[in-house]
Amino acid sequence: MEESEIDFECLDAIAVTNRPGLPMSLLIGLRYAKYLARKYSKPIIPIHHMEAHALMSRMENKIEFPYLCLLVSGGHTQLVLVKDPENYTLLGGSIDDAAGEAFDKIARRLKLNLIPEFQDMSGGQAIETAAMQATDSDRFNFPLPLMRYRDCRFSFAGLKNNANRTIEKCEKEFDIKPDEIIPNYQDFCAGLLKIVTRHLSHRTQRAIEFCMDKKMIPCENRSLVISGGVACNNYIFESLQGMAENYMFKTYRPRKELCNDNGVMIAWNGVERMQFNKNSMTTDYDSVDIIGKCSWEKTLVKLLKMHNCNLNGWICWGFKSKITRLLKMLLNLIPIDLMVASIAAKCPLAYRMCGLFKERRFCQNTDYI
Repeated sequence: MEESEIDFECLDAIAVTNRPGLPMSLLIGLRYAKYLARKYSKPIIPIHHMEAHALMSRMENKIEFPYLCLLVSGGHTQLVLVKDPENYTLLGGSIDDAAGEAFDKIARRLKLNLIPEFQDMSGGQAIETAAMQATDSDRFNFPLPLMRYRDCRFSFAGLKNNANRTIEKCEKEFDIKPDEIIPNYQDFCAGLLKIVTRHLSHRTQRAIEFCMDKKMIPCENRSLVISGGVACNNYIFESLQGMAENYMFKTYRPRKELCNDNGVMIAWNGVERMQFNKNSMTTDYDSVDIIGKCSWEKTLVKLLKMHNCNLNGWICWGFKSKITRLLKMLLNLIPIDLMVASIAAKCPLAYRMCGLFKERRFCQNTDYI
């Protein structure tokens, strides 16, 4: 407050995170917020931590509701449809570990902290930096998680275990000592980063297809927001951006210093909620309590699974094999961006076909990202 030269009396309200998170951390913040609110007679706005991440990009970019948001951090990996500051629908989340958690644990097991260049970096940043130094990104290949499941859920536990087994195998093969790191660790990081990016892109592509099919996002306002600590990763962001462009989606993320957990996003969420609904503020301080674990009120995870989105969806339409082969041949010959742009408005069915085949090509070609 001293640095900003703003007096407490100038504030309209005090926004504070009360869910979800570590109970002790939430409790310390909430108690101090209540102390300030009572001292200066200000209302409190309780904030959902992940909702704050989802709205952060709107502070610096003109992003209209509704839009699709990928929340990817050390604690969460979720796809959410954002309809307004108080209306969110979960499309898919991680069934085990989060992407950021997997990066941190694998970087620790890889012992990247032994290299001076990476000592002050987070696990994800160290892996990204090391991957940029790779000479053969195909040296280490990891399986794509949940490839047979046609929904928007994520999984990183199996990938983490696979990476650990690969590290152990290399350590035995090269007789690595406890204070040494495996050779070609840069190539290892490149392979890991590539498969994580492919997994995130694969599930996000499904969410885009689903939202377009159900007309949840208007054609004139197609926006994809990527937020959370992992959004700082340029390789992941640019790959998702390239994929989204094929569907004529604009991709946004907050400034890197605002991708990680910060107080600005809590304050901005308070502004959004206060402007949208005055009832989001309360002076009944005792009614506001912490919630360590909480889920999104609305979810379409089961519906999306039943929707059976993409992959082999073209088989269900009953096209004869000769027509199918002809379409596949055309789609392989004609640039996919040109095909989408030219037929999207004229033939919805053909546009749908284009999207389905495009995902098949995307899934089978790791060079795309």
